[in-house]
Amino acid sequence: MTTRPVNYLTIDVEDYFQVAAFEKVIHPSTWENYPSRVEQNTTRILDLLDTYGVKGTFFIVGWTAERFPGLVKEIVTRGHEIGCHSYQHQKIYNQTLEEFRRDTQKAKDILEQASGRPVVGYRAPTYSITKKSLWAFDILQELGFKWDSSIFPIIHDNYGIPDAPRFAYKLPNHDLIEYPISTALIWGRKIPIAGGGYFRIFPYWFTKMALAKINKVEKQPFIFYLHPWEVDPDQPRVSHAGWKSRFRHYHNLGKTEERLHRLLKEFRFGPITASGN
Repeated sequence: MTTRPVNYLTIDVEDYFQVAAFEKVIHPSTWENYPSRVEQNTTRILDLLDTYGVKGTFFIVGWTAERFPGLVKEIVTRGHEIGCHSYQHQKIYNQTLEEFRRDTQKAKDILEQASGRPVVGYRAPTYSITKKSLWAFDILQELGFKWDSSIFPIIHDNYGIPDAPRFAYKLPNHDLIEYPISTALIWGRKIPIAGGGYFRIFPYWFTKMALAKINKVEKQPFIFYLHPWEVDPDQPRVSHAGWKSRFRHYHNLGKTEERLHRLLKEFRFGPITASGN
């Protein structure tokens, strides 16, 4: 009997008002004005993972961890891995090197204090390590990170390095392992099927087929990602955002949790450190 690969389950712990889709209408200086729902939504995901005995990697925004250190402790207590998702969830390529260094160090310090563990994994906000921000790897290595999961090997208006490798690899000239966001090859084209908005937009049968192809045909694990706000169809609406942003954020929110149940039944999952990092 062939053993199914253990795939990487990742949760990007950020609140609904912190997402890049709303960055033009919600500035970080106003975040405190919005009612937070991240604790209840993350707990909802933790309970679901407990049901299936699944562990994962939780990339947490430092701003959120600073205000909810008990949530960080709860994630660790339930057996999950902690990763860094920046302090203020701003795209890296819009920052200077020093701004990025300060933001990342601050987030790392907060997460390590709250979790009581070293934090050696990083994921960029909005997957914003692109060809114009590859300098970020120098700083990540300098700050003691051992691996990264920020590169999305597709073409997109906010992120992507289309010619990057599709599966885990050592970054050239660095002591860092990269775990790129998963894509499936469909008729020779790379299709983003790793989770998030793609999980909500594509029909579930297509997502399942594409992910199974990675496991069964390519014999590789895939990375799946989700945000706590994606299991919260009752979240407050940001009505003054553009139509594209609202579509990306709100489409099929009511279907996410049921689809996640199916996914956890049909595939094996673990944290990124299951690979030995």
